Amino acid sequence: MLKVTRSRRLDGSGLRVGVIAARYNAKYVDGMRRAARAYLVKVGATLEEVRVPGSFEIPVAAAALARREVRRPDAILCLGVIWQGETDHAQHIGSAVTAALMALQVETGVPCIHEVLTLQSEQQARVRCLDERTNRGLEAAVTAVEMGRLLRRLRGGGGPHGGE
Repeated sequence: MLKVTRSRRLDGSGLRVGVIAARYNAKYVDGMRRAARAYLVKVGATLEEVRVPGSFEIPVAAAALARREVRRPDAILCLGVIWQGETDHAQHIGSAVTAALMALQVETGVPCIHEVLTLQSEQQARVRCLDERTNRGLEAAVTAVEMGRLLRRLRGGGGPHGGE
């Protein structure tokens, strides 16, 4: 059963969040992107939005953001939709994206919030990407703020959340 997203009101002021969204399957990806953006703006985070052709291209854009010296984000949201077809191509893309994002966040210390969904039907996509109560973009945005704040605290300071 799909969990209803709880929009916890965290303080995102002072946090920089990169939002990388695939253009492929835009109807559904944009639903997640809108929900994530609305939440991040509401909590005061600064956003940098990047569009890439498809989900497979998300990790390289995330790496460019995470490895920057200047204006490095506190967290990166990665939004994409992969349709499960008749072959196992979707699993290959999903596994590659997952492995790349995990390695990147461990290497750089910048949380990469993985919301690249492999879905089997339009109904699954509507529920996860367009429904306000179960939108995974909102869930990812809440996680990005929480992890951005946590990593700042663990690093020992800087910014408004350093002493928490």
